This record gives sequence, structure tokens and C-alpha cells, in this order.
Amino acid sequence: MTIVHVGIDLAKNVFAVHGVDEAGKPALVRPSVARARLRELIAGLPPCTVAMEACSGAHHWARLFAAHGHTMRLIAPKFVTPYRMSGARGKTDAADAAAICEAVQRPNMRFVPVKSEQQQSQLMVHRARQGFVQARTACINRIRGLLAEFGHVLPLKAETVRRQAAGLLEALPGWANTVIGDLLSELHRLDERIAQYDRHVAQIARADERARHLMQLPGIGATTATAIVAMIGNGHKFKCGRQFAAWLGLTPGQYSSGGKTRLGRITKAGDGYLRSLLILGGRSVLALAKGRSDPISSWALALQERRGYWKAVVAIAAKNARLAWAVLRRGEDFKMPA
Repeated sequence: MTIVHVGIDLAKNVFAVHGVDEAGKPALVRPSVARARLRELIAGLPPCTVAMEACSGAHHWARLFAAHGHTMRLIAPKFVTPYRMSGARGKTDAADAAAICEAVQRPNMRFVPVKSEQQQSQLMVHRARQGFVQARTACINRIRGLLAEFGHVLPLKAETVRRQAAGLLEALPGWANTVIGDLLSELHRLDERIAQYDRHVAQIARADERARHLMQLPGIGATTATAIVAMIGNGHKFKCGRQFAAWLGLTPGQYSSGGKTRLGRITKAGDGYLRSLLILGGRSVLALAKGRSDPISSWALALQERRGYWKAVVAIAAKNARLAWAVLRRGEDFKMPA
């Protein structure tokens, strides 16, 4: 029988492959395939549906296998777990491959779109930049913690820490002067690296028409626009803007039964980095709304008055997510409603 579905459990060096025929019976069971042999094995199969979990290296393998005529499907790991027949106590690579093969056959299964090399390279810029930002925050907190040992308690604001720590440098005894001086030098280096990556992001935004469309939305700048494009492309995998907002975790969780609807806090599912960018954009919109009279600003101020600051910020972020999806799907500039 012809193999129609193949599940692959990805790993670093040894992979597990499970294929089934048209009747759903196992026709290709390889619990241990070396990395160097995987491409040769899949390329030798007739065109079929190949599924993998959306994890490290999955998009690379998906592009390679797609070049051999296979239909690629990437599945979030949380959707694969229920189909593991051996349960949580029987987790093996072979069992995971069989579960992936079973999950891909479900008619209502949700799939992750395969990213292009350009998307992944642009996303690497964001990942590296965020790493430098986290390192800078850690460095600032380290300076504050060490200076507190000598009775110098500095505020949280980063610029104030830089200025006051530099002013206290000469008064610090012995090795303390050396350590704080080195940390300030490291902080300056991280500032330069972040500024360099900000220029990279701005360059990417200028070169991408979709990012330029997104930047016309209130609260979305170059960083958010390029991150959205790198993550979802044209947004064709989402049926509507609300589905995109739900994927980002910006919609309330629901626990409803017996005809009673219970809505809780936002789910915070999906990519936390992209969600945080939209939240920061919502704060910016709300801060500038007091001096504006457009419909979005008026709506944001009324919402803040009615529901409070943070709920208004999250609502603005969710609205921006929906608007961003609409702009990507239509490929048009954003026009402020009259």
C-alpha cells in the first residue's frame, strides 16, 4: 500500500519515523534514523503528507522535504500529546512519531505555517535584540544590587542608574570601583548593540511593504510591524482578526457550562514577545489619546474611564492585533475611520 501520512519525531541526531498507508495501518516504522539518513529516507517516498512538531529545526526540515514534493504540516506539541497511545508514562520517540502521524489525520487539526528563510532570518534579528535587552536589564539590576551593599540605593529608571552610578564611581573603595566601572562599560556596549539592532529592524521595515502598511496603525512601530510579518507572514492561516488575537493570548479565557458564560483573564497563550510589543503599543496609544480627537483615541479614553487603565491597554492591543491581520490580508494601507 502507498504511504499517505508520515510522522517524524525531531531530535538532534536520532529521529523516529512512523508512516501509515491508506487504510491507516503502519507501513513505515523506523524508531531510529540517523540525521544524515533522514533526508534520503523521506526523499525516496512518493509525495505524501509529512508532519512534525513545530519545534527547533522543524521549519528547516519542512522546507527541505517540501522541495521533494511532500505536503508539509507542522503541529504544536500540545495538540500531539493527546494522541500518544501510551500516555504520559509511555513517552518514547517512536510513540511520539506515531502520535504525530495520528494527529495530522484529524480533520479539525490546526497547523503552524512553515516559515521561509527570510522570515526566520528576520525573526533572528528580533531574538538577538531581545537577548541584548534582557542582558542590559540584568546588568542594570546587578549594578543596583552591588551599590546597595555600600548604602547607595538607586531608583529603577535605567538612565538614572547610569548617571548616579558614574557619579559614585570615584567614591567606591578598592575592587568595588573596578567592578562598577566594568559593569558600566558593559552597559555602554549593550546600549550600542541594541541601537545597532534597532537600525537593522528599521532597515527591514523600510524594505518590506507589509511592514510599512502595519506601521500606519496607531501603536505599531518598526519593531512590532517586522515581528508580526516575520511571525505570520500574510496571516492567511487565521480566519479572522479575533482568531489572531486569541492566538496571541489577548482574549479572555472562557469557562462556560450550563448556558452560563464565564470569562476570565486573558489567556497569555502564544508568543509572549509579540504580545508584549502590542501591549507596549497599547500603552503608547493611551498615553497620546488625551491630545487627540480621532475615533480610536476617543474609544480608548472612554474605555479607560469605564474599565481602568490596564484593561484599556489590553483592549487596545487586541484591537491592534485585529487591525494588523486585516491590513495583512487586504494588503492595503490603514485608513483611520471617520
